[in-house]
Amino acid sequence: MSKFSMIQIINKKRDGGTLSAEEIRWFVEEYTKGNVPDYQASALLMAIYFQKMDREETFELTRAMRDSGEVMDLSAIGGIKVDKHSTGGVGDKTTLIVAPLAAACGVPVAKMSGRGLGFTGGTIDKLESIPGFKTSMESRAFVDQVNAIGIAVAGQTAQIAAADKKLYALRDVTATVDNMSLIASSIMSKKLASGSDAIVLDVKCGSGAFMEEQEKAEELAQMMVDIGKDDGKTVIAVLTDMSQPLGRAVGNSLEVIEAIDTLKGKGPLDISHLSLELAAWMVLAAGKASDFEEAKAMVTDALLSGKALEKFKEFVAAQGGDPAVAENYGMFPESAFCQEIYAGATGYVTRVDARIIGKASQLSGAGREKKEDSVDPAAGIYLYKKVGDPIRGGALLARVFGNDDDKVYQAAEEAKKAFTISKEEPAEKPVLVKKVIR
Repeated sequence: MSKFSMIQIINKKRDGGTLSAEEIRWFVEEYTKGNVPDYQASALLMAIYFQKMDREETFELTRAMRDSGEVMDLSAIGGIKVDKHSTGGVGDKTTLIVAPLAAACGVPVAKMSGRGLGFTGGTIDKLESIPGFKTSMESRAFVDQVNAIGIAVAGQTAQIAAADKKLYALRDVTATVDNMSLIASSIMSKKLASGSDAIVLDVKCGSGAFMEEQEKAEELAQMMVDIGKDDGKTVIAVLTDMSQPLGRAVGNSLEVIEAIDTLKGKGPLDISHLSLELAAWMVLAAGKASDFEEAKAMVTDALLSGKALEKFKEFVAAQGGDPAVAENYGMFPESAFCQEIYAGATGYVTRVDARIIGKASQLSGAGREKKEDSVDPAAGIYLYKKVGDPIRGGALLARVFGNDDDKVYQAAEEAKKAFTISKEEPAEKPVLVKKVIR
């Protein structure tokens, strides 16, 4: 006979009570095993949605979800392991740039990444557009590779935070996704289970972000930092803008190419600036620099000297890919169809709505509607104009790529809606919204 009852736990939270660590852990364990029915779990999620959770409850939920599956043991990797996580966005290929930058500065980067659902593929989908690249690795090989070259990025195993997969699916169909504690515990349970000693979080706000409002994004960032602290880890969060796409490429192989360009010092200013910022925080978190300024100087040197690009090539080769792609972009999958979008007025670009561009890239074949869908590595959108750029009528705004003519046409029609052109030059908006929450 169990000492806990789901009815009592639901009643307690429904009435504004604080759940104990034991009650939370029991619920997570029993629901993961299938011993708690969906209708009772749904009732508890709805009670949490309305009554919220305090800091201790949120941490205990995160810890219970972390322990519901495999917890990576990275103790065999020397040094302070640093992970980096983004809350997602449009054109966000920073992992492909930041990981080699940090590794080139001596930071062990042992990263578990996922596939994308929505606008474009995830980091794993992007890496798999490199010919031969393998994202599935045994634990021993993963650890050995980080010890050998300082970097490995592998697909997240199904056993990581097993409870999160079940709970997220239930939240999705019960309108309980939008709760800070449930969002933070979902993200951080996977990060804590991935085994790194420190985590740098890139928390997005704006039209293309999960948290559109800056205040809510800041609240989420603070909550995730607190969870990390309560688990004894160093967690640093940076708030960044996602009101327009990051960089100019949105897709899979398109974003890998832009990442390589950035590692050559030829990337767009916004992605270059943000990547250096995130990499510097990783260097500082790893104890490789005494302050942020020294860390920033180290990653800047890694970029300008070509060390980061060489580390990227080494990383690609180690995971079965052909490093020659860094010099020969023709090795990437190519699209059969292309639609161009032109400006209908003269003035300044005052808006490139990230959410609309994201939806258009998904339509082109670059993203997924369902987990089972495949992504087209060659599909996506390249932006020739962004906010603040002066243009004349008839100027090329963007190109849409893909291998299905109808999809590419539909995507181009959608992408047109993202652009606003006005006579007045807009005020400059930095990609970094708030420097850091620690």
